[in-house]
Amino acid sequence: MFLSRALAQEFLERGHHVTCLARTAPTNLPEGARAVCADRNRGTDAYDDVRTQWDAVLDVATDPLRVREALRVLGGRARHWTYVSSCSVYADQNEPDADESHEILAPLIETEVSSLENYGASKSASESACRLILGDRLLVVRPGLIVGPGDPSDRGGYWPARFARSAGSVLVPAARGLRAQMIDVADLARWLVQCVETRLTGTMNAVGESYPWDHVIDAACGVTGESPPRVVVEDEWLTAQGVQPWAGDRSLPLWIPRGQGFDGFARRSGSLARRYGLSLTPLEMTFAGVLAFEKRAGLDRDRRAGLHLTDETLLIKQWAER
Repeated sequence: MFLSRALAQEFLERGHHVTCLARTAPTNLPEGARAVCADRNRGTDAYDDVRTQWDAVLDVATDPLRVREALRVLGGRARHWTYVSSCSVYADQNEPDADESHEILAPLIETEVSSLENYGASKSASESACRLILGDRLLVVRPGLIVGPGDPSDRGGYWPARFARSAGSVLVPAARGLRAQMIDVADLARWLVQCVETRLTGTMNAVGESYPWDHVIDAACGVTGESPPRVVVEDEWLTAQGVQPWAGDRSLPLWIPRGQGFDGFARRSGSLARRYGLSLTPLEMTFAGVLAFEKRAGLDRDRRAGLHLTDETLLIKQWAER
């Protein structure tokens, strides 16, 4: 619902009528949006309440089976269709500045079950299904990491929230040569609505600026007004201690050590989308908005990504005693 809610809000603010189909009744839909409860596991029956003509359909689903079923019912009823895919579809995540022309993963075959482990292949299969049915009515958008207030993964908010806590020294990976790339959910939603209004088609990466790691950390700290000490720790040592990269429990979000096949992951080209109107909020402004949300949610809350303070303190102690 993270991107979906932002999209609904943007469409409404621009004067459009919005219908949102979701498995359960959304509790945080913007006022004015129509909610349709339908479990897409029901197959094509899930679309009984939306079998009408549509100016535009936007699908964010990952499971290609669900995507194909939606296409079967609504593919001929929409003047324009946007499929929100992912930069995870690319077969090579190691080459910096790669664009939309680069090879993507082989699509998930129909007998395989879509899961987190085959996320990229699932998105690839969903793209293929859309192209087969929709032809020149289709826009495929491949976002990178999406951040902003309410990010359910807790990745984008970890560093501003951690610096704002002022709870002792902050453990920071050395991350030499590492970059980070993320797009503000508001920027993505605003551009997607513009694309729908102009009926833009094709395939485009929707990614933010690629920043050096130190710039990202400085920006996250800078919006807090705090200056806690930083303990800079070598990547190899963190990996040896079982600290996870990127996301999840006992992780350091946004950090992916070099040499693991992802050296181009945070350096994906987004020049085509910017040529077609994608504008980007400065990172500091994005972090400021994220920090305001983190303070409302509670800086000390349990998170889906990051280090617990006790674990971080122990790691800092172990690093000092090594």
